[in-house]
Amino acid sequence: MKDRGKLVIWPAYIDKTKSRKDGRIVSRKTSVESPTITEINQAATKLGLNPEVEADKAYPKSWWDTKGRVLIDNTAPKTHHCRRICSAIKEMRS
Repeated sequence: MKDRGKLVIWPAYIDKTKSRKDGRIVSRKTSVESPTITEINQAATKLGLNPEVEADKAYPKSWWDTKGRVLIDNTAPKTHHCRRICSAIKEMRS
């Protein structure tokens, strides 16, 4: 399997405008508003997570919207990486 050893990061995981029911896995306080694949990729690169972008993928809960996903190294729990990516995106935006 291609994804073995990788974690999938969908933009919905860290999107402040999404509810937990819609797929957000971090708190609203931690999350960022409308993250893009390029921002997630840049943040993951900055954190040394070896990201791979798959722009043609759609999050299963919103299958009609192909925003893409980012695959990162599986070195820690997904929520830990998502929090780190959120803080890196906030730093890049400011």
